[in-house]
Amino acid sequence: MGRFRENRLRPIIFLANNPISLIGVGLTTASAMILVGFWVVDVIARSGPASPYVGIVLDLGLPALFVLGLILIPIGIWMRRRRLRAAGQLPTEYPKVDLGNPVFRRGLHFVLAATFINFVIVGTASYRGVAYMDTPNFCGQTCHVMAPQWSAYHEFPHAHVACTDCHIASGVAGFVNAKVNGTKQLFSVMFNTYPRPIMADNRIPPASATCLHCHNPQRNIGDKLLMKTSFGDDEKNSVTHTLVLLHIGGRDPSGSLVGIHGAHLGRIEYVATDTTNQTIPWVGKDNSDGSVTEFQSTDATGPVHGQKRLMDCIDCHNRAAHSFDTPEDALNKAMAAGSVDPSLPFVRKQGLVLIKETYTSQAEAESKITAGLEDFYRTQYPAVWSQQRTQIDQTAKSLAAIHGVNVFPSMNVSWGTHPNNIGHNAYPGCFRCHDGSHNTKDGKSINNDCSICHNLLAVDEVNPKQLAELGLQ
Repeated sequence: MGRFRENRLRPIIFLANNPISLIGVGLTTASAMILVGFWVVDVIARSGPASPYVGIVLDLGLPALFVLGLILIPIGIWMRRRRLRAAGQLPTEYPKVDLGNPVFRRGLHFVLAATFINFVIVGTASYRGVAYMDTPNFCGQTCHVMAPQWSAYHEFPHAHVACTDCHIASGVAGFVNAKVNGTKQLFSVMFNTYPRPIMADNRIPPASATCLHCHNPQRNIGDKLLMKTSFGDDEKNSVTHTLVLLHIGGRDPSGSLVGIHGAHLGRIEYVATDTTNQTIPWVGKDNSDGSVTEFQSTDATGPVHGQKRLMDCIDCHNRAAHSFDTPEDALNKAMAAGSVDPSLPFVRKQGLVLIKETYTSQAEAESKITAGLEDFYRTQYPAVWSQQRTQIDQTAKSLAAIHGVNVFPSMNVSWGTHPNNIGHNAYPGCFRCHDGSHNTKDGKSINNDCSICHNLLAVDEVNPKQLAELGLQ
């Protein structure tokens, strides 16, 4: 039996002594060693992969290298056999497997060297690949379809947080779900079948699996003063200020739930009839006695059917890391910061006209916004054109930049495409539920008393006294 096995192995070992097969042996051995290493670490850690992208390496990359190595081995054997046979050098009896044989020993040394080199190369590449795929750069720049989200990501406090921390839940379930969704997205990009625009569509993990790792909604934040500076459409771009005292609240020292956060800390479910959760015809709130109070919108003509969703942080803070401005807010911020010069006559009115225009591409937008502003001042205010060219040029660049980070024609992302549910000025936001028309069967409504959430200290005033009292004016 042993003799039979040796006779079977002799031709394989002899013919496999060629560069292609030996490289295949090295690839197979190195990838197998790394794969086993990952498995051992995973078992010892008992916490699942450290990164959801480890699955790409474990389930795709390393097995692919292993299979490639296996394929190269018989290819090399076949090619060497064919070459020897054509040259009439195919032996009738293959040499014994003998370490004393310099040819066999040389091949073994090649295999060991190739295995070590491949182990270092594949191991390093695997580690660096996993580390890179965990970075925002990979999510935002490698995949061009995420350009809108990548642009907005840099403008908000979560710019230091990795995409995977918010978009992928921890644990095995989150890991598997991320890989399944990631695979679907990869194929949709490859075959150009991805949606335009790309919407979250309730695929973000719940706040309990992401947000609450860093934030505590029960912490008593108290009140927060919000000041908004606005500019008018008149020639002088008149400045006004709005001051709002937000009662963010939480759980106060006595244990009572207060403010905006406190009002929403109980168990609340809702049914939305659209994928962006802007239309909510039914809300259910659990009471302390175990009963549920159901509110239904008067706009609903019959019983509301649909999947019930547990309300959490993301239902209000839905654009916590990728928020897009309205054109009015974006321009007001730029003028307050001075990048759009408020000394230029009618700059707000004309600026709004230019950035709200429809363009076929960002390149066209930049060109036409610049040309449009220059033409306006050259023809309507020649003195300003000649004396304030520097300010006009800077303002034109800023207007183009405002448009460029909020509007992406190639992805069908325009002003208002991604609604922001904080507040209720530009989008329904709070009024999706707190509109006075969500009632119980006995006529009780969801509270819509504005003073519970905020107090308006000043509304579009030129010189609010509160600013002087705070030393801000």
